Amino acid sequence: MLTIEKYGAIDIGSNAIRLLVASVVEQEGRNTLFKKTSLVRVPIRLGAEVFQDGKISDTNARRMLDAMHAFKLLMKTHNVKRFKACATSAMREASNGKEIADIIYKESGIFINIIDGNDEAAIIASTDLKSLIQNDKAFLYVDVGGGSTEFTIYAEGHTVASQSFKLGTVRLLNDMVEDTMWQQVEDWIKAETKPFKKISVIGSGGNINSIYKNSGKKIGKPLSYFYLLSFYDLIRAYSLEERIVEMDMNPDRADVIVPATRIYLSAMKWSGAKNIFVPKIGLSDGIIKSLYNEKVAEELEVNQ
Repeated sequence: MLTIEKYGAIDIGSNAIRLLVASVVEQEGRNTLFKKTSLVRVPIRLGAEVFQDGKISDTNARRMLDAMHAFKLLMKTHNVKRFKACATSAMREASNGKEIADIIYKESGIFINIIDGNDEAAIIASTDLKSLIQNDKAFLYVDVGGGSTEFTIYAEGHTVASQSFKLGTVRLLNDMVEDTMWQQVEDWIKAETKPFKKISVIGSGGNINSIYKNSGKKIGKPLSYFYLLSFYDLIRAYSLEERIVEMDMNPDRADVIVPATRIYLSAMKWSGAKNIFVPKIGLSDGIIKSLYNEKVAEELEVNQ
């Protein structure tokens, strides 16, 4: 017997707000399948003002509410059975983040869970990322966002260490990252990866996904440090306008991709990793998986 339901995941980040709709396919005797049906991305960039002014402006609060109304209609059209919304560093650091979340819930019916970096890392870890993490190898997982970057080390199939740093693409673009923050990240990566003779990086986020897509690599094949370094040199040689016109990048990707690539390269250099794997898994995928796990847990309770 085949059962198919659609779930929704709303990821409210510092750079963009996303709605992922996924089909959850259950078949008796087989592993559950998670198939992405639709992804809508709105580049509101909450972090640009929050990290500077400390709060979300009335204009962007209205844009957020409009986006939530639109997402609610899209989920209704898709016949989504379960959904969850999570917000990361921008809303977490905004002085009026909780107030705006309350207004959005009152007017749209969408409750926003404002999560911290550790929660974000845990949600992502619940995805199919585990299928990539082999028991006999060590990996440094790097999830680059607009406001923060989450680093997690996996070895022998388990989480060894995890840390979130206020090192994000929007902060870097607006010159809001002190050199001491880079030093903290370098010290942490070097200390935590030192026990492992060989380590690979797993990259997550829209920027590394874009780089991977343009590389032409087959799914499952990693990018080398030297490929990423040559790409970094290339995009830095182009102006913002040239990246948009000649490299065919979206305007809201063409600027943040430079600091994002720098973060991935730095992580690879400090950990001694020669390759970076790009499974195209992020917070939205983790939310979908966590919703399914909650459903399974509820069914177990009912049947007990």
